[in-house]
Amino acid sequence: MSRKANPFSDGLALNAIRTIGRHLRRVYVDGRDLEAREAMMLAATQAGIAFSNSSVALVHGMSRPVGAHFHVAHGLSNAMLFPAVTAFSAPAAESRYADCARALGAAADGDSDALAADRLVEALRSLCQDLDVPTPQAHGIDKDEWFRLSPLMAEQALASGSPANNPVVPTVDEIQDLYAQIYS
Repeated sequence: MSRKANPFSDGLALNAIRTIGRHLRRVYVDGRDLEAREAMMLAATQAGIAFSNSSVALVHGMSRPVGAHFHVAHGLSNAMLFPAVTAFSAPAAESRYADCARALGAAADGDSDALAADRLVEALRSLCQDLDVPTPQAHGIDKDEWFRLSPLMAEQALASGSPANNPVVPTVDEIQDLYAQIYS
């Protein structure tokens, strides 16, 4: 979704999304599924190459302060944020999010871009639920501390530069709202 995306990064990202859609739940259910693990390893590599050639956006920018202040692993905090940030960002790049939904298997080729983008958000919520991705509250983060630090985290997220690559460049207040949405 980066504003710096290009055909090279898009191809790798969409292949990674397609592979993740077919294999992530399998790996989660059975870590001994070597075929699925190999596919996820390839997808992780493709995704890494994709964002190394296009930069990251809002999810990563918001994730960094969560890790710094609350010692949440970066991948986990990304997962916590992913559905809410996608819902926030999708209206500004509906066709790109629709492509991701189709690659993930969450939408059909014939679905409108708006419907496909909505289905992507729902698929991400479902995926987080199926993989037991906790909310910050369920992860044990104190509510008062979360909301006390949210203004600072929002400023830090914006200062990271990553949100400037997002389809919608958020304000500090919008980032704070996203942090509030994901807490419980």
